[in-house]
Amino acid sequence: MAVRRGAFALVALCAVLALAVEGAAAKRPLVPAMFVFGDSLVDVGNNNRLDRCNVSCKANHRPYGVDYPCHSPTGRFSNGYNLADQLAQQLGFAASPPPFLYLSNASAIRRMSTGINFASGGSGLLPTTGNEVCVEVVPMSEQVGNFTSLVRRRSAGSGGRTAPDVISKSLVFISVGSNDLFEYADHYITEANISSPSRNDTAFLQELIASYTSYVKDLHAAGARKFSVLSPSLVGCCPFQRKVAKDYGDVDQLGCLGTANNLSRQLHPMIASMLQGLSQELPGMSYSLGDAIGMAGWVFTNTNFTADRACCGAGDFGASLCNSSVPLCPDRSGYFFWDRYHPTEAASAITAKALFGGAAGPGRFVSPVNVQQLVAPRP
Repeated sequence: MAVRRGAFALVALCAVLALAVEGAAAKRPLVPAMFVFGDSLVDVGNNNRLDRCNVSCKANHRPYGVDYPCHSPTGRFSNGYNLADQLAQQLGFAASPPPFLYLSNASAIRRMSTGINFASGGSGLLPTTGNEVCVEVVPMSEQVGNFTSLVRRRSAGSGGRTAPDVISKSLVFISVGSNDLFEYADHYITEANISSPSRNDTAFLQELIASYTSYVKDLHAAGARKFSVLSPSLVGCCPFQRKVAKDYGDVDQLGCLGTANNLSRQLHPMIASMLQGLSQELPGMSYSLGDAIGMAGWVFTNTNFTADRACCGAGDFGASLCNSSVPLCPDRSGYFFWDRYHPTEAASAITAKALFGGAAGPGRFVSPVNVQQLVAPRP
């Protein structure tokens, strides 16, 4: 693998600065470690290490990171901290654990005691998701495989005594599925196959759930017990999908891509049912499910966020690629979307706070408990 030493050194420097900024304020973490899986909403740099990954699936250029402590890109698809960082901060960590692909074998094993971020922008629940657009991603199957391999190696190195105990007390955070929905919806919209007889939404969503189920089971088998899961949001409302909706005449009541949002709304209860069933089947498993659809809908209707265009982008809805040649909004705190797919630091903060300490229960944004309740010591 070709190594761009200057770029990686800059990322390392940014990480050090972030720790320095947050270190004094960081509380004692509520869990020993945090392990992050998923896509670009929570990737903190893994895609930077993928040589064949398309530039559109990397956040290694300006103005990404403009509001991060070092004001430089780190691989986060955000103007600053992303959702993984902000949930980690709620737990008492300085920020997200480091990206797996930046760690040596020895470092990765040591980091199992404090956490690792395995997420990869563009990936999804299906192993093929992201391949067409990004060319190279780390699929969920590989992310989970990397984790389970490290658990085995760490356990072997400690004589099998300490690894399972640390893992069982730690938090596994998963945010995945959006890219599967994007690709499926875009295929049927842009290929003018919206009513194609080959289209079977139910079968597609069931395939996603089958994959999701296997990943949770594998993580549980490796020792994970506490799961924070975020369902895909109103994926049809990101700026790029709003443009697709306008271009192809599939606009819902929110001004978003109706086909994509309908898929999101169908998938959330299926994830909820899956997790409820697994918690009854797998010994010691507990979970907190975040309803990103409800959160986004609340923000769209109850706040003053600009939600119909990207902060960094040009053209309709600001749906172009985000780079140094396109307009950048001066007040990122007032925008829901940073680029054509991803939320701003300000919008992610709302989600992180809701996940961690929001009112929990049926009809709430988190159920059956919030993350703070999930990680609380049991009597």
